[in-house]
Amino acid sequence: MLFSEKIISLFEKKDSIMKLEDDVQSIINDIVKAYKENKKVIVFGNGGSASDALHMCAELQGRFFLDRKGLGAICLNTNVSTMTAVGNDLGFNEIFKKPLEGLLNQGDIVIGISTSGNSENVMRAIEYANDNGGKCFTLTGKDGGKLKDISDCLIAPSDITPEIQEIHIMIIHYICMRVEEILFG
Repeated sequence: MLFSEKIISLFEKKDSIMKLEDDVQSIINDIVKAYKENKKVIVFGNGGSASDALHMCAELQGRFFLDRKGLGAICLNTNVSTMTAVGNDLGFNEIFKKPLEGLLNQGDIVIGISTSGNSENVMRAIEYANDNGGKCFTLTGKDGGKLKDISDCLIAPSDITPEIQEIHIMIIHYICMRVEEILFG
């Protein structure tokens, strides 16, 4: 595939991506509300989605465009010791849920990222957060998988993992930009 074909492929999904606007705005509104109530955002995912989770937290903690105070954002992918200890002792499916047990407070925003929508460890963490006062969102692709049934789910309109991730990072950037503008602009 040529670079131009790749760009055209993404642009052809423009109308489907635009249909996510109301759902993206809902996430933004809930994040802003949570920050105004001194809550935090907790994000996690596997593989490339883990990188997206790290990226989102970096933008919230640091800055997107504006010089401003850092925002409370925790990526559950950062602590290798915790992930490997929990994975080894309790199983890989517990690596996000277990840290949530100690970090989640009522009203915190929880964002799970899974291109398939079926990552068992993401599902278990979202289920825990739902049961314990978290406001849960997920970024998925394909048909949304099982996560669409247990969270407010943004489904990237693609079945191709790299395209799903490209759409996710665009959504993440927009969320971070708007949260920053609303709170500090």
